[in-house]
Amino acid sequence: MIIGVPQEIKRDEYRVAMLPVGVEELVRAGCQVVLQAGAGLGSGIADHEYLKQGAELVASAEEVYRRADLIVKVKEPQPEEWPLVRAGQAIFTYFHFAADRPLTDAMLAADAACIAYETLRDKNGRLPLLTPMSEVAGRMSIQEGAKFLERPQQGRGILLGGVPGVAPAHITILGGGVVGANAARIAAGFAADVAILDINMDRLRYLADIMPPNVNVLYSDRHTVREQLVRADLVVGSVLIPGARAPMLVEREDLRLMKNRSVIIDVAIDQGGCVATSQPTTHSDPIHIVDDIVHYGVTNMPGAVGRTSTFALCNVTLPWVLLLAGQGVEAAAKSAPIASALNIFAGEVVNRAVAKTFGLPYSTRFES
Repeated sequence: MIIGVPQEIKRDEYRVAMLPVGVEELVRAGCQVVLQAGAGLGSGIADHEYLKQGAELVASAEEVYRRADLIVKVKEPQPEEWPLVRAGQAIFTYFHFAADRPLTDAMLAADAACIAYETLRDKNGRLPLLTPMSEVAGRMSIQEGAKFLERPQQGRGILLGGVPGVAPAHITILGGGVVGANAARIAAGFAADVAILDINMDRLRYLADIMPPNVNVLYSDRHTVREQLVRADLVVGSVLIPGARAPMLVEREDLRLMKNRSVIIDVAIDQGGCVATSQPTTHSDPIHIVDDIVHYGVTNMPGAVGRTSTFALCNVTLPWVLLLAGQGVEAAAKSAPIASALNIFAGEVVNRAVAKTFGLPYSTRFES
C-alpha cells in the first residue's frame, strides 16, 4: 500500500501526521511512503530525516493525493484539498464532521473512506487518538486564558493566582473529561480558584479524589452554570459528545451575567462549540468580542505547539496506520475500533452521530 503524508495547510497549523520512525515501520512492513517536501518543518523535522528512513519526497500535495491509497493527515481536508480526494481513497485524520456540513457533503461526494481520529474507540471504550490532543488543548486553555485576561489583550487585567491581599481569578471549567481535567490541574497550579462542572457523578467523585484543594467539583445544570458565569473571570468550554455536535451550555443571554472583559476559551469549538456566541478563529486572529466578553475559538489549538503535539499524536496513531496499511480499510473495519472511526464510506454516512446531526441517511454496514 502507498501511504501519503501531505503538508498541513490549515491556517497556523504546524503539526505533521507522521514521524520518521513511522516511515521506518511502514517501509519495514512493505509499504511505500510518499511525503510532501517540507511537511515536517513546522514540527522541527527536516526532510532528510524522512529520506533516511525510506520515504519518497514529492513536491506537491497533488502528487501525494494522486498516488496514495491511504492519506494520513492531522486536520480535516481544507476546501482546496477536496478536489484532490479520489473515490476509494482512505483518509485518516481529525474530521469533526458534525461541525462542518460542507466538508461532510464534499467527502460524501468524493466516495472516499473517511476514518476519524476523534471517534476511534479502543476495546475499553476510550478515545486514544483524541486523548493526547485533548491533554494539550486542556493545558493550553489555561495558558491562553491567562494571556487574554491581560488588559493589553482585551481582558479584565487579572492575574490568575492573584497576590497576597488580592483574590485569585475564578475559573469555571464546563466538562470534566480529559480537556477539563487537564485544564483544572494547570489552573490549580496557578493557584486560581477553580470549579469544574460535569453531569457524571462517578467522574465528579473521581475528580474530587485527585484534584488539589483549590479545585471544587460541581454537578452541572442550568442553575449551576449561571451561578458560575456570574463569578467567572475565565470560562473553559470542554464538553464532548464523540462524533456529535457539542451541547450548547451558554446561551447568548447568559453573557449579561458575566463580568465585563472576562474570557471564554471554547475548546469544544471543533465540534461546533458549547457557547452560543463562539465562532471559529485562528492563532493569528484568535479572539472576538461579543457583549464585552472576550471569546477565543481557535479550532486547532494544539497546532501552536506543533513539536509537542506531533510527537504526542504520532505516538498513538502509528499502530492504527500500520493496521490500515496491512489489512486495508474494509478488513480492518472488522475490528471494532476501526469501525467506530469510520464516519463516511463510499458515499454513505456510517457514523450514527454524524447522520443524526445533519438528518442524513445512516448506513449500518460496519455495525457488528
